[in-house]
Amino acid sequence: MSEVLYIRLNSHADAPIWWLIWSNVEREIIASGELLSAEQLSTLSDKADHRKVVVIVPSQDVTLKSVNVPGKSSRAHKAVVPYMLEDELTEDVDELFFAYSNTKIADEDNNCFIAVVKRQLFRDWLQCLQAANIKCQLMIPEILAMPLEADGWSVAQVDEQIIVRQGQWRGMTLDTSLWTFACEQWLMEDGTPSIASYTTLPNTPEGLVVEQKPQEMLLTLIAQSGQSQFNLLQGEFSVKDDRSPIVKTWAMAAGICLVALLLSLGQKGAALFQLKAQQAQIEQQIIDTYIGAFPETKRVRVSTIRSQLKRKMSGIGSGVNEQSFLMLLSKLGNAYTQVPTFTTTSIKFDSKRGEIRLTASARDYQAFDKFKGELEKMNLLVTQGAQNNQGDLVTGSLSIKERS
Repeated sequence: MSEVLYIRLNSHADAPIWWLIWSNVEREIIASGELLSAEQLSTLSDKADHRKVVVIVPSQDVTLKSVNVPGKSSRAHKAVVPYMLEDELTEDVDELFFAYSNTKIADEDNNCFIAVVKRQLFRDWLQCLQAANIKCQLMIPEILAMPLEADGWSVAQVDEQIIVRQGQWRGMTLDTSLWTFACEQWLMEDGTPSIASYTTLPNTPEGLVVEQKPQEMLLTLIAQSGQSQFNLLQGEFSVKDDRSPIVKTWAMAAGICLVALLLSLGQKGAALFQLKAQQAQIEQQIIDTYIGAFPETKRVRVSTIRSQLKRKMSGIGSGVNEQSFLMLLSKLGNAYTQVPTFTTTSIKFDSKRGEIRLTASARDYQAFDKFKGELEKMNLLVTQGAQNNQGDLVTGSLSIKERS
């Protein structure tokens, strides 16, 4: 975003809050102001819309630490660092939040850089912003937002405190009353650095090199110096992804399309399931019909019934015309239905005469007569052969063909 809203929170909700809108394109201030307390943050909610929001928090509430942790696993670092620093911190580590930086410093022996904040204070800051309907994307301690001088320190006075950035991951916050004493201590040390001052400072002892920079308000100085890559908002306080209205619209459209696709697939799946059920039913009917015609068959598969029928037809007679035989045989089906006691024991087909010859058995002579009558209703010519009694059954033969 080309415009950024900077908000400097305070340690206490009833303390003043500064804000500033900065244009990255024009490199100038668009608007700025001061709120009496956190209760007035809601007046900035409109200004926060469609702008990136960067929150600056007091350095006195953030402790910067660096340690040397064996190994390269960031997960292992996060597990062990709080307990490595336990003796150096005044609060219980369970009440503190640890934010980690990917900072790399060439001449630094340590490999893990940490910012420590009281967890409850962190929650208070976020609750104030949430109550004001302000979504913050970046939260930076004052020290790390100050200009980083290549060969010295950068200093700025804010109210009754002085912020000192001493390096990429070093700094301090002093009360103005301690400034002179701190300068004297620095002068007693070897390699006293030069200081770039961006505001008016209290009395500075002679011997300390101070370069006076153009005086700027703290938020203006931070905006001009560029944003730090470090973000306190991580882990349990990570920024939740907030989609733009356009993305939400496209996501909704995609969701509707997905629902339509799922409904379509569901309908097609249901239709396919129904077709498969019908196919299974038809296949079972074919198998049942085949077993009914050839009860001696033990194993039947739909895929092999055609080849089995061909083998059986080859045993009916030589030179069988499959089409004429099947057409004639299909007409016999109704007669079998009408005379269920009529059972065929053998069947032959004479392709030259176009004639089926049946050997059958039934309970009585009337069954033969009825079977013959049903065939004649279909305009078939039926010649009945000799019939004999064999125990409780009557056996006989029939010759059947189409009337010419």
